[in-house]
Amino acid sequence: MEPEIDAADRIILESLQADARLPQAALGARAGLSAAAVNRRIRRLSDSGCITRTAAVLAPDRLGHALTVIANIEVVSERPDDLSALEAAFVASPNVQQCYYVTGEWDFVLILVVRDMDQYLQLTRELFFGSDNVKRFKSLVVMNRAKVTLDVPVG
Repeated sequence: MEPEIDAADRIILESLQADARLPQAALGARAGLSAAAVNRRIRRLSDSGCITRTAAVLAPDRLGHALTVIANIEVVSERPDDLSALEAAFVASPNVQQCYYVTGEWDFVLILVVRDMDQYLQLTRELFFGSDNVKRFKSLVVMNRAKVTLDVPVG
């Protein structure tokens, strides 16, 4: 069951997406609420699953991961247990930022950050060639990160 989201909740959610470090008093000023009311709303939005986690957004290039690669993967078997095992291997890799099970020509789409092509080559050996369930994969090397966000439209 989806929680009721009112205008004040939308202001809080949009503000937190932009900067999760904002003090509750500042959020309250934006939403016309007290800090205590903001605290209760954030707790309700978290408990209901609207807010899944609060985290810092890091710059991969500043931390030695200058290369972003999008990998499309086609599987051999779509049996649920085979898919789950492959997905678990992808999710367990710290270099995989995002993992999507998708429809269409490909079965999975991964977003990876790596130090360089040598590290990506090693990952392909571990994650793709090392799996009996990867039929083929296609790599797209990102030339420019024009927009990177996980923001969700709240309005």
